[in-house]
Amino acid sequence: MGLTSFSTALSALAANTTAIAVTGNNLANLNTVGFKASEVSFHDLVTQSIGADLGVTQVGFGVGTPTTMAQFTQGAIQSTGSALDAAIQGDGFFVVQNSQGDTEYTRAGNFQTDANGNLTTATGEEVMGWTITNGVLNTNAPVGPITVPVGSLAPPQATQNTSVDLNLDSSDTSGTSFSTSVQIYDSEGNAHTLTYTFTLTNTPNQWTYSVGIPSSDTTPPGTPITGTLTFGSDGQLISPAAGNNPVLNITGLNTGAANMNITWNLYNGATPRITQYAQTSATSAESQDGSPAANLDSVGLGNGGQILASYSNGQQVVVGQVAMATIRNPESLVAVGNNSYQTSAATALPALGLPGTGGRGTVQGGAIEASTVDMATEFTNLIVYQRAYEANAHVVTVADQLSQDTINLIQG
Repeated sequence: MGLTSFSTALSALAANTTAIAVTGNNLANLNTVGFKASEVSFHDLVTQSIGADLGVTQVGFGVGTPTTMAQFTQGAIQSTGSALDAAIQGDGFFVVQNSQGDTEYTRAGNFQTDANGNLTTATGEEVMGWTITNGVLNTNAPVGPITVPVGSLAPPQATQNTSVDLNLDSSDTSGTSFSTSVQIYDSEGNAHTLTYTFTLTNTPNQWTYSVGIPSSDTTPPGTPITGTLTFGSDGQLISPAAGNNPVLNITGLNTGAANMNITWNLYNGATPRITQYAQTSATSAESQDGSPAANLDSVGLGNGGQILASYSNGQQVVVGQVAMATIRNPESLVAVGNNSYQTSAATALPALGLPGTGGRGTVQGGAIEASTVDMATEFTNLIVYQRAYEANAHVVTVADQLSQDTINLIQG
């Protein structure tokens, strides 16, 4: 039994040494982004029966090498304000690819861009998702590295629709005019001034309109569109009726830009944008859907994992989308360093998709997920493992003393 006592105690020393190492690793990663603390699980070894009656006296052979299991609990979400940081709230992982082309999974969302504009983790793994191609973001396509636009120009957008929200003063005298203007853009991004002029006629509740750009902008000089607006006794526009919007055709632009067809939207749904009340004629709002060419100002990762590009013209465009994976048994993943995990033979097949779908958690931009290591718990574990180590070391001392006593008895 002496040798059994030694081996049992030595197995406990080895197991507690492993447990202390795991605790030390947890504490070392107290501030590691997205780190999941590991829990140590002990298990006993097979027992042996002593004596004639099998099973009456059983003596175990000690403790086996402990197993470790990462605890994928939710870490605290910490706001950073960094444009490319992202935190997962709920289940799931970001999908990344290392330099060898292997797919890995991580909860660490402290992202950055490399020299080629690819979105990467802090340690250089490429973040996988979808990048806009030919103006289309197809999230049904296979995932790939996300390329962030750097120093690019947004092409101009020619104006196709305009609107003005205004009131025309019903107390004005016949012949009174009111004008307002909207800046529009052609296909090359050149600006033109579109002027709306309204004149009260002799007919009650009726105004004529003229809409056009300066005649000097086209060759030959352009002709504005004209027509009549008729209001009801309640001051609401009744003609043209909803759906009969005037269209301005502009040809022969001196800039060489393409011809333009601009729809003047008189209604917001079924609600007229122009009224006639006994109040001073004034414009309350105006809009148009064109834009000039613009420089890229910044790129950020927004809520939902969208990569947003902000341009100098005020436009914000979705240029990419971060993918997420959900894994039914994440505790089976194998840690490979750099805050990443790889699948093992026991891991269920990861399901890739958009954040917030299919059981995947949501993504919060401008934030990171903190480590789940709890200092108080780890210090408590450290004390327990230390005491267990000391107790089993004492077992070795006692077993050694008993063996020495037995030898002395034999020799005596």
